[in-house]
Amino acid sequence: MDKKITIAIDGFSSTGKSTLAKQLANYLGYVYVDTGAMYRAVAFFAMQNELISTEFFDKESLIKSLPSIKLQFKFNADLGFAEMYLNDVNVETEIRTIEVSRFVSKVAEVSEVRAKLVEQQKEMGKDKAIVMDGRDIGTVVFPEAELKIFMTSSATTRAKRRYDELVAKGDDVTFEEVLKNVEERDYIDTNREDSPLVMANDAVEIDNSYLNRKEQFDVVLELVNDTTKSI
Repeated sequence: MDKKITIAIDGFSSTGKSTLAKQLANYLGYVYVDTGAMYRAVAFFAMQNELISTEFFDKESLIKSLPSIKLQFKFNADLGFAEMYLNDVNVETEIRTIEVSRFVSKVAEVSEVRAKLVEQQKEMGKDKAIVMDGRDIGTVVFPEAELKIFMTSSATTRAKRRYDELVAKGDDVTFEEVLKNVEERDYIDTNREDSPLVMANDAVEIDNSYLNRKEQFDVVLELVNDTTKSI
């Protein structure tokens, strides 16, 4: 595939955006960027520094701390994908917990946080040949992306997938707890003032409630092929 394009994958939490994006990037030989990991890392930083809890959120202190937050993706050859590093420390495992999930949407609401991360994301994708997933990739980060995907499925379906993942990792969670988190994140993501989660006008919506990973990948790969042929 000679023509290199930008692929933006947006959608609700736990729709499998990252899984699909990794598959596509590996298959196409593209760079993969998990923007959700970046926001999770900032949320983890806020938790570590006692700037956020269920009772309070010290936004101003987080904003003042942004210059000291260094985010990097480092490729792990054994895993086959890049892991998230926060201030030179691998936090890939720590940022995937339900505890971080509770706060990540609140952190992502902060305009200064979004501005800092969007700037980095735009820089990462300046040469195309990139697959990036998140909440505002097709609308804010790469509105000019040649292919935009918007992924969705029911909250119950997404919560079940997320619950199974967490249990498989040994996390002590209940399905009700995960479902509540999914629904709360949906509300915050779609109602925030700065870059809310919306489907771009030229995005292709994919409801993967009843698609397995292979079926989903095949559908999107056909879209990729059609897109590269048309440019």
